[in-house]
Amino acid sequence: MYTILICDDDRDIVSALDIYLTSEGYQTIRAYNGQQAVQAAREREVHLILMDVMMPELDGIRATAQLREGSNVPIILLTAKSEDADKILGLNIGADDYITKPFNPLEVIARVKSQLRRYTALGGAEKGPGLYTVGPVSMDDGSKEVTVDGEPVALTPIEYNILKLLISHPGQVFSSSQIYEQVWNDPALGSENTVAVHIRHLREKIEINPAEPRYLKVVWGLGYKMERGGSK
Repeated sequence: MYTILICDDDRDIVSALDIYLTSEGYQTIRAYNGQQAVQAAREREVHLILMDVMMPELDGIRATAQLREGSNVPIILLTAKSEDADKILGLNIGADDYITKPFNPLEVIARVKSQLRRYTALGGAEKGPGLYTVGPVSMDDGSKEVTVDGEPVALTPIEYNILKLLISHPGQVFSSSQIYEQVWNDPALGSENTVAVHIRHLREKIEINPAEPRYLKVVWGLGYKMERGGSK
C-alpha cells in the first residue's frame, strides 16, 4: 500500500485530498506547512508528496528543494493559477508535476497514479538488459542506474524517463508534445514549458556545460534529441 504525504496550510483542502486518496486505498500523512512535510518525509516511508506552494514557516518551493537533497520521491505541487512563476521554479528544483487549484478530484487521482507507476517502475525488478550509451552517458534500465563518465547520477523519475526515451532512440527528434504524452501519459496541452524545464534540469546533471550541450540537443522548432556521437 502506498503512502501519500499531503501538505497544505488549508486544512479543508488537506481533508478533501485525504478523502479522495483513502477512497482509492492509499494511506495518507497530513502536514500543514513545509517544515512538517520535510520532517514527516524523513521519519516515515512516503511514496508521493502533494505539496502546496504558498505556506507559512517553510513554503512548498523551499520544502521541495530540501526534500530533493536526499529523496527522489515524486512531488506534485498544488498551485494557484496566478503562481506560474512558482510552477516553473518548482519544476526547476525537482518537482515532478503540478496541479492547479481549484482541482478536479479525478485529475488528482489520475496524476497520483501516473507518478506512482513511474516511481515504482524506476525502483522495480529488472526487465531485461536495456543498456544504452551516448558519449559518456550510460543507462542500465535493468538496474535503473545512470552514469556519466562512470559516476552515478541521481535523476528524478520524470528525468529518468525523458532520458530513457531519448537515449533509446539516438538521433531521433521528439517534439515537446511527444515527450509529454509518452512520459507523463497525458494529453500534451500547453506542455512546452513543463518539458523544457525538465530538459534543462536533466542537462545540468549529464552535460559538462549545460549552456552548450553536446549530447541532449534542441532542434529548433522541432524538439529534442540525443546525439549519436555527442558532436558539438
